[in-house]
Amino acid sequence: MVKENKRPDHPGGFDFVKEFGRLNRAVGQLEGIKKMISESRDCFEILSQLRAVRSAVRAIEANILKSYLQYCVLQCFNSEEERQTRINEIRELFDRFHEI
Repeated sequence: MVKENKRPDHPGGFDFVKEFGRLNRAVGQLEGIKKMISESRDCFEILSQLRAVRSAVRAIEANILKSYLQYCVLQCFNSEEERQTRINEIRELFDRFHEI
């Protein structure tokens, strides 16, 4: 069971409940793919479903990144040091997740 609250200690108070639902759907899709493989279904169908799961996971990544970026923008006005720290964090995130 997932708690229905935003984490005030997390940047932006990100609402994880929506992402758990999306993750659960992706897990369900993966379970379906496992069944398709065990039934020796057509490779094209399996690959199409795998692409859908990958797309779903990327959407979750994008939502988390957007939330963090929003938090960073709000925090960037505190001080020059904080602003530079956040800019560096954002650059690192983009370098790591540039395919989003």
